[in-house]
Amino acid sequence: MNKSDRYFVLFVVFALLFSSCRTLHEPKEIYQPLNYTEQDVYENEKARISSLSETSPVNALWRAELLNDAELISSCTQKVMQKYHEAIDKKDYFDALKYYRSLSAVGADVAAYNGIAGGQLSELSAQGVPGLTADAKYLPKTIADCINATVTVWVDRGITIKNGAGYADRVIGSGFFIDRHGYIVTNHHVISDIVDPKNEKYSRLYIKLASDSDTRIPAKVVGYDSVLDLALLKAEVDAPFILALGSSADLSIGDKVSAIGTPLGLDGTITSGIVSAVNRKLFTTGSVLQIDAAVNSGNSGGPLIDSQMRVQAVVFAGMLQYQGLNFAIPVEYLRQDLPVLYHGGKRDHPWTGSYGHTKKSADGRQNQGLEVQYVMPGGSTSRSAFRESDVITAVDGLQVDSIETMQDILRNYVPDTIIRCTYSNDSGSGDRFVYLDARPENPGYDIYSSDLISGSFVPLLGMKLIQSSTVNKHTYTITEIIKGSIADESGFSENDPVTVSDVKFNDDKSAAYIELYTRKSKKGFLDISMGMTASLDSPYYF
Repeated sequence: MNKSDRYFVLFVVFALLFSSCRTLHEPKEIYQPLNYTEQDVYENEKARISSLSETSPVNALWRAELLNDAELISSCTQKVMQKYHEAIDKKDYFDALKYYRSLSAVGADVAAYNGIAGGQLSELSAQGVPGLTADAKYLPKTIADCINATVTVWVDRGITIKNGAGYADRVIGSGFFIDRHGYIVTNHHVISDIVDPKNEKYSRLYIKLASDSDTRIPAKVVGYDSVLDLALLKAEVDAPFILALGSSADLSIGDKVSAIGTPLGLDGTITSGIVSAVNRKLFTTGSVLQIDAAVNSGNSGGPLIDSQMRVQAVVFAGMLQYQGLNFAIPVEYLRQDLPVLYHGGKRDHPWTGSYGHTKKSADGRQNQGLEVQYVMPGGSTSRSAFRESDVITAVDGLQVDSIETMQDILRNYVPDTIIRCTYSNDSGSGDRFVYLDARPENPGYDIYSSDLISGSFVPLLGMKLIQSSTVNKHTYTITEIIKGSIADESGFSENDPVTVSDVKFNDDKSAAYIELYTRKSKKGFLDISMGMTASLDSPYYF
């Protein structure tokens, strides 16, 4: 299915879902950068930062750096350093690493205080995390052992009443042991009812061993990640076998793989196939594997193993109406996620309030960095003075040559962390401090709520607009089309006129339906009234 077909399908599907909508509007106020040269603005910001340092010292330190007030920077640094030492004293190396990274980003010599370097702290924070190391005594020696290392994940949702009759309501998925003490990996969507705060219905979580499909063993959710569709479970059972995590970076198209799980309730099923593709952009922060091994309902959360019986991915989706078109989450994402999942609760991903694409060289052969094409008013990069056309080339000294490497780096961080971004533009190059906020569930909706239509349509549709009428404030002229965007695939060109009639959202604010009137140059300037559907999240938000 090509891009044009996908956009048409999205249009048809989402157009049927907008029973609850939000009419065309623009925010009354748009964030404007503070002018610190005015004394009252400067003093008010100092007061806000001092107050903020008591509740959110990392955020306060970042704002103090933006203000460039040496006394305030020193005070906020001490507050963060205090949090760091408290975490070290508690041996909470996970939180300690977050504070260490923020302090190091702004140039504080953290290691001088206790001799612990960043690399050591990373190792300490990974100690005890299940799955990162494997006890050789529990590794499988045969495929039968691999099957016994998998489990059926069973979510009991009680009884559902339909047409006056009661039916057992349950969700069945798959999982696999990564630690002999009963830690299990599965998909978030399998156990989503258990962790959904809005779910007020009965729900209980169990697992079933492959060797004993009649016994349901109670389990609990340790941590979960809805963005990468991963979850870590714990059951009070000794694992008969565990599966070691491999490296899907070693996989190539055509390599043989096998999926193990409980398709349609048939536990202990193994199917084989090959890797069909390695870079499918189905996630908003990364790419997934496409495989042709048979996958059906119930396979979700099961392991995808290679010929060495190592986990190379986690099965998460299959398109039942299309034979051999199935997908799995690369094991690298699981490795990055495990320390956060083990720390407990919901895994929030970080973001900077930006949108952009990979910057290519003139001949298109080399990646030169991540080009910032939009910054959300009031967002982190906006406050840090990033502008359109800035190109990010490094984060905390790690090279950034594409949107993909930026997402790879950000997955190693958690929100409430300061990073140092190296950038270049027509005026030169430099470093700026950026604060990592928690990524919203649908970034595009936050952007639309925070900016004018002329700005928000850059990430939503890929068109840059300027107002072109003093009579109708929603009439614009397109000044630029982002290559590969919805606007580009829909046939828009520079200088096409556009009048926006309405913007509607579906109930969960995951998609926008935009009604507009235009005269496309590619269509001979014929008057056209059309609707466009835009997803409010994508891999290009960072």
